[in-house]
Amino acid sequence: MAEHPAYPVGLRLTGRRVVVLGGGQVAQRRLPALIAAGADIVLVSPEATASVEAMADAGEIAWQRRPYRDGDLADAWYALIATGDHDANTRASAEGERRRVWCVRADDADEATAWTPATGHSAGVTVAVLTTSASDRDPRHTAAVRDAVVEGLRDGTLVAPHHRNRTPGVALVGGGPGDPDLITVRGRRLLAAADVVIADRLGPRDLLAELPPHVEVIDAAKIPYGRSMAQEAINNALVEHAKQGKAVVRLKGGDPYVFGRGMEEVQALAEAGIPCTVVPGISSSISVPSAAGIPVTHRGVAHEFTVVSGHVAPDDERSLVDWPSLAKLTGTLVILMGVDKIGQIAEALVAHGKSPDTPVALVQEGTTAAQRRVDATLATVAETVRAQQVKPPAVIVVGPVVAVGPRPA
Repeated sequence: MAEHPAYPVGLRLTGRRVVVLGGGQVAQRRLPALIAAGADIVLVSPEATASVEAMADAGEIAWQRRPYRDGDLADAWYALIATGDHDANTRASAEGERRRVWCVRADDADEATAWTPATGHSAGVTVAVLTTSASDRDPRHTAAVRDAVVEGLRDGTLVAPHHRNRTPGVALVGGGPGDPDLITVRGRRLLAAADVVIADRLGPRDLLAELPPHVEVIDAAKIPYGRSMAQEAINNALVEHAKQGKAVVRLKGGDPYVFGRGMEEVQALAEAGIPCTVVPGISSSISVPSAAGIPVTHRGVAHEFTVVSGHVAPDDERSLVDWPSLAKLTGTLVILMGVDKIGQIAEALVAHGKSPDTPVALVQEGTTAAQRRVDATLATVAETVRAQQVKPPAVIVVGPVVAVGPRPA
């Protein structure tokens, strides 16, 4: 007799009784989706993992702490059979057959009346992948297909242009520290649907090459002491293109609100009545040290970290940083935009009590192919920067955490 493929269907389980037999790893993986579906879940199991127990304690499921017994599937719409007792699973499966309850068997897919597909979610779409027959069931294959489809939906490469979820307005997208893989899923999806992209020099530039030819890319690079696009001009460009009904992405490095002037742009857009979405990004203040093997906190070494801008010197009247107070802290100090002022910064920290031997690391072009790490101390960092020709962009880390990990090669 020829084997027939499974019939795919979406179950609407809101308020409907679902029985889960067994409180182990299978239940732990499957319960969150059943909870999200709004099912009325009864767990039958003498014991459960800590995560499953927490779901019961939170009132998300009802837990009957005992083994399976005949009658447990009464009035159920769906059952997940996943105990460690094969005989109990077989008896429960037989009960499900008698009561016309669709049952998933974790231990024997051939004896199940339902299979759980590999599922994923993106932008309001659920992707479910099933093999065509029991003999061809390979969870790794279905998971790989699911992942490929979901990734295509998330980054916008799978959706036809006329189906793209285009929303006029502006999205301030934090692109992360530089590696194009470190932009958020939401940021990448918005970038794929953009009509206009206004990009910073420190944004993930490699992503611009993936944009369709029709997308207008505006260079808003603010190169230190070189050619620059004034903030007012950037604001005007955002407003102008958005008023034309275009989907505009302002692609920034790091996070829009961490020394990114994001709020200035949000305020300008609000004054012009332009809707704006802010998409957080991975800040270089944490990710770049991490990429160089430096934890900004470490048990027994640093219980806090402070992020400051070093674009003006400590003795500059424009500085808003309390350098004397920073010198007294025992945690980690992360300095952004401070390469050319690091000598003056180091002098100020030492003058206010920081040890000259405090370790310092400078991580240039962090997370990119050009990344390099240069180590020094507060006493030697100024000369080290000159000798090693360290250039921006570079993240500077000051504190004992610099010496925690393996020394750089």
